[in-house]
Amino acid sequence: MPQPHGALPNDIVEAAGYPPGAGRPRRAYDPRLTNEDLAPLEKQTWTSYNIFAFWMSDVHSVGGYVTAGSLFMLGLTTWQVFVALIVGICIVQVLANLVAKPSQIAGVPYPVISRASFGVLGANIPAIIRGLIAVAWYGVQTFLAAGSLSIVLLKVWPGLANIATDDTSFLGLSYLGYISFAILWVAQAAVFWRGMESIRKFIDFCGPAVYVVMVVLCGYMLWRAGFDIDLNLADHAVSGWAAVGAMCSAIALVVSYFSGPTLNFGDFSRYGSSYEAVKRGNFLGLPVNFTFFALLVVLTAAATVPVFGELITDPVHTVERIDTWTAVLLGGLTFVIATVGINIVANFISPAFDFSNVAPQRISWRMGGMIAAAGSVLLTPWNWYDNPEAIFWTLGMLGALIGPLYGILIADYYVVRQQRIVVDDLFTMEEDGEYHYVRGYNPAAVQTVVVTGVVAVLSVVVPKLSGVLPALPDYSFFVGAILSAALYVVLARRQGIGPSTSAAESTPISAGAA
Repeated sequence: MPQPHGALPNDIVEAAGYPPGAGRPRRAYDPRLTNEDLAPLEKQTWTSYNIFAFWMSDVHSVGGYVTAGSLFMLGLTTWQVFVALIVGICIVQVLANLVAKPSQIAGVPYPVISRASFGVLGANIPAIIRGLIAVAWYGVQTFLAAGSLSIVLLKVWPGLANIATDDTSFLGLSYLGYISFAILWVAQAAVFWRGMESIRKFIDFCGPAVYVVMVVLCGYMLWRAGFDIDLNLADHAVSGWAAVGAMCSAIALVVSYFSGPTLNFGDFSRYGSSYEAVKRGNFLGLPVNFTFFALLVVLTAAATVPVFGELITDPVHTVERIDTWTAVLLGGLTFVIATVGINIVANFISPAFDFSNVAPQRISWRMGGMIAAAGSVLLTPWNWYDNPEAIFWTLGMLGALIGPLYGILIADYYVVRQQRIVVDDLFTMEEDGEYHYVRGYNPAAVQTVVVTGVVAVLSVVVPKLSGVLPALPDYSFFVGAILSAALYVVLARRQGIGPSTSAAESTPISAGAA
């Protein structure tokens, strides 16, 4: 089948092991909405292990470790932090399963499936919002990984200490920090540029590799502590209803941390051989995998108190304090690799599809990813993600922006559309198309995202600045998601939007889809 006008060869579909044109674009597909990366897939071959490896790479990063460790600042005991982590990740599993289904059945990425709720042109609104969030988060993860790399470089070349001080800094980052950031920026771009198959192999390696190092690090720290650790790591204690409130905040923060990759999980579930395979991968990669990860985080952090005399929640700093040169080198490099893995998975692929969706014939998948990489540098992430308070601010705003997009997508597919979707109409500008709405925009979705987005952002900003309801920002994702789902259903029904009666409804693209 010939490629559509303007389709780019040697892109993501081909890189994933399929020949050019395997994206199955049809002649009727409008070129303003179609390229080889966005068109529905003919073959969906990812197994449960590939989905499991995706989440393993997403979880096992310096950012995940630091975020989990920061929960101790809420005044929780170790067992309370552990329970909060597990409950939070189980909620993430449910949310990911809901997002996964429409993209897996249709074989299309997140920005394309958003056309069903926002309209074929209106989908650029959630695509741009999600893409910009990924740009910011990409910079954060690269900065965190650069910290690991700087430690390794200082061990190998101690003379670099002269350019690692505040006296040799520019815009808040030392010259060595810039060198490490640049090295990782180029390395991540190189892996991404090779395509989805190379990315899949890379993430299949990253998750298990960091597990090995984390297990060794945990065992070593427990041995150094003589296995005598105190599991009460909070610098202040809370009890009674205050403890319940703090645990609920911790759970909400876990959900907010994973809200980005959860929202655009369709970018990956579209490759799943079946919906059941995707759900199995989610179960293994989230509650099962995260339980072990949380246990390692808690035990390693607890061991830092008797060994170093202070609580250290950053694994990079824990490795840095170990005297053994080999341990620092191996541990630092492993955390670098792990963070590169999550960054490519969560913050390169998402904007690649999102920005490509805006102008399919001008912006390829690769170009979309490189736009995100370039933008991440301009945001100087080292200036706003270097302490627990900054983390809580960042996660609050992240949840506030993503919650409304998530709520609209889920409400439209499961409540309004009743799990029916006309795949081909996602790619047509014809006025009789199911998702043309009003000049390509769905007024119900646009109005909902504006109203609930403002409310969700205010739920973060007002309490942070005024001190009123200080815990509310932790729930910004839920505020945005629940309000948007409810409001969208009301507006959609007033607009007369309902389940499609087309014969093409919910037809799986491959025989293995379910």
